[in-house]
Amino acid sequence: MNLFYHSTRSDDQTVTSKQAILRGIAPDGGLYVSDGLGQTQLDLAQVCAEHYHAIARRVLSTLLPDYAPEEISSCVSQAYADNFDTPLVTPVSPLGDDWLLELYHGPTCAFKDVALQMLPRLMSVARKGEGRDVMIVTATSGDTGKAALAGFADVPGTGVTVFYPEGKVSDIQHLQMVTQKGSNVAVCAIRGTFDDAQTNVKRIFADRELAKRLDADNVMLSSANSINVGRLVPQVTYYFSAYAQLVQHGAIHVGDAVDFCVPTGNFGDVLAGYFAKRLGLPVGKLVVASNSNKVLTDFLTTGTYDRRRDFVKTISPSMDILVSSNLERMLYYLTNGDCERVASLMGDLATKGCYSIGADLLAKLRETFDCGYATDDQTRATIRDTWEKDHVLIDTHTAVAKTVLDTLPREGRQRVCLSTANPYKFSADVLAALGTDVSGKSGFDCMDELQALTGVEAPAQLSNLRSAALLHQDVCDMDGMAGFVEDSCRRVFGQGR
Repeated sequence: MNLFYHSTRSDDQTVTSKQAILRGIAPDGGLYVSDGLGQTQLDLAQVCAEHYHAIARRVLSTLLPDYAPEEISSCVSQAYADNFDTPLVTPVSPLGDDWLLELYHGPTCAFKDVALQMLPRLMSVARKGEGRDVMIVTATSGDTGKAALAGFADVPGTGVTVFYPEGKVSDIQHLQMVTQKGSNVAVCAIRGTFDDAQTNVKRIFADRELAKRLDADNVMLSSANSINVGRLVPQVTYYFSAYAQLVQHGAIHVGDAVDFCVPTGNFGDVLAGYFAKRLGLPVGKLVVASNSNKVLTDFLTTGTYDRRRDFVKTISPSMDILVSSNLERMLYYLTNGDCERVASLMGDLATKGCYSIGADLLAKLRETFDCGYATDDQTRATIRDTWEKDHVLIDTHTAVAKTVLDTLPREGRQRVCLSTANPYKFSADVLAALGTDVSGKSGFDCMDELQALTGVEAPAQLSNLRSAALLHQDVCDMDGMAGFVEDSCRRVFGQGR
């Protein structure tokens, strides 16, 4: 099976999965993809009889074939140990007539943990053949940053630098990042949006002069965003695990199709569902749920992607994104691997702010994907209704997905709503949605009141933040980000070795 990786924008140079994970992004700015995706499909009957660790080993071995079986097994055992509060890792629970895939049981209470507890292990194995230190540089809209910091803190031979948009993450997300301990971590707010941070991180990766200076000190840059294939691949596992749990619950039979509704900003989480489909998972529809920054809804409706619009700050901040980087991978597969066309579309996005894929490709895309969006008011109403009717407490991002799912006609298939964060990461907004006035109250006041109101206990790793020391208070403009990265490399790894 051909599972070498190359850029979405050119297939001139191929790399192994280990090399792709270490590099993070291709030299031409494209994302790493493999033409072997789907050549091998998983045995669904076997998957449905397995636990999470076994499914993860099966998925990772298929998509990262240059890792030895014992390397994969070790990575899985370390990543999904007692750092998750349930042996199921990502359990499925009832939600009215649908199902909730709980992806928030890891150390930072967000779905990013599933991949970012794995990525440091995969990267450490890959480093053995490379010999260089690795600085992880990532932009975050809220959850990736903390999950990356927690995953890479004090991992030998690596450092991690995280940029987040100042004032555009929740209070708890902010505290999770700025209280992170570790001798190899750096955190910096930027004056701008997540899209600004993400765009400038990509420029940092493309800065050849910076790369030369770092190479002289035996340092290379890599990414923990979902642009890194090592972030994307582990997420495929929980789609198969969810399906297996539905079979075990007796909700479906092996071979039945299932719909998945995913709160989506950067398109990585839902793209993992598409990868699962290519590996043989019977997926009916993948529903892309957006907030008021509905660039993906408009794209999936019209075939035109247009980022030339006002940025809206919402109560689901991890989805406040106008440039969905992982969509580039989907475009590659949608065009049957037409690198030239993908490069042209990405060029149009960079220079004109928009591109169109045409009616034929849109029709092909809609065979798998559906879409919808929710306003903040609709999101609040869903949080309240879900608590009152189902006695299930959900966060603002999950509520976006449930709002969209509830508007779609049932097609006779079981439906799974991906729950991407613990509601206590957004205590103020969840509490307000339940009808409590939160004016003038701190995030921890809201956490305490939400716990008293619902009886749902706040995770210790969030409630304990109230006594944590503030360790990172740096702020920079966009043009200062590259300098901050270089300074972080000097501090973590030293110079002139």
